Amino acid sequence: MTMNILGYAAQSAKDALAPFRFVRRDQRPDDVVIEILYCGICHSDLHTVRNDWSGWFPTVYPVVPGHEIVGRVLSVGAEVKGFKPGDHVGVGCMVDSCQKCPACGQGLEQHCEETATFTYNHIDRRDKMPTYGGYSEKIVVTEKFVLKIPDGLDLKGAAPLLCVGITTWSPLRRWKAGKGSKVAVVGLGGLGHMALKLAKALGADVTLFTRSPGKEKDARRLGAGNIVLSTDTGQMEAVKGRFELIIDTVPYAHDLNLYLASLSTNGTQVLLGYLGDLEPTLSTVPLVMGRRAVAGSVIGGIKETQEVLDFCGEHGITSDVEVINIQDVNKAYERMLKGDVKYRFVIDMASLKS
Repeated sequence: MTMNILGYAAQSAKDALAPFRFVRRDQRPDDVVIEILYCGICHSDLHTVRNDWSGWFPTVYPVVPGHEIVGRVLSVGAEVKGFKPGDHVGVGCMVDSCQKCPACGQGLEQHCEETATFTYNHIDRRDKMPTYGGYSEKIVVTEKFVLKIPDGLDLKGAAPLLCVGITTWSPLRRWKAGKGSKVAVVGLGGLGHMALKLAKALGADVTLFTRSPGKEKDARRLGAGNIVLSTDTGQMEAVKGRFELIIDTVPYAHDLNLYLASLSTNGTQVLLGYLGDLEPTLSTVPLVMGRRAVAGSVIGGIKETQEVLDFCGEHGITSDVEVINIQDVNKAYERMLKGDVKYRFVIDMASLKS
């Protein structure tokens, strides 16, 4: 039977999130039904609710956001082998993909050639129902896209690992950050704080680039060995040619040329935080003369997401979170726009019933 679910939705780009009832699909033989315990709040949620990406990913209303989901298994279909009722599990940005294209064959479902089925603001590829996200009581997900939460990992702090964790982990692994690597992180927000933690745990020598004085103490707590004020020409000059990898988490248009000189020969600056056009024009001189590169990356496949969850379980790594009731979600959005959160809001979904 279909499930009647309570969640929070926006009805238009100008509406606040508010209680909303909707229908989840019937449980299929390969499905896992999950009671949602915690759901992180991502900048993507806010952008989607406000239709900020209308040119690339237009929002279809009503929209129930949320793709940093941690919950408890309630039931499993007859074909499910890897999960049982009571297991703590996670769901990230995707809930399905074609499973047959070359990208899916490589475990890169996020780059599915038929487009992955996203956790919200999308259409289920099998039954054509709209997908609704984690600001809700329950979710139904095919087993291949359900992730195991390691025992002992704090569930609240684990929720953002399903997005900011994998988004920063994927380029760190792709560009082989490890013991002795010199890695810089641009920006200290939700993505940036996880990049510092993960790079440090991988054994890298980690530096934070920031435009804001006063972040040194927190940056060092999170894993930065050095802090460079990017508005200080002397400090920028001192790190020329230093970094093999720069993880750029800035969520707005900014000047990439500022950081390129700090890359070593063959170094790469990877963009994670911003979708859209960048100004000013990128100078190719440091790229050509130093065989440097600018690249992009987005989340990661299911195998890689399980990998970062297991790594975090082994090292006791979670996101720094502020837990809120769902009734305060609109206030959290406004605070997030002002940078007033260290470093991720997580909704206690038990509050939905209050």
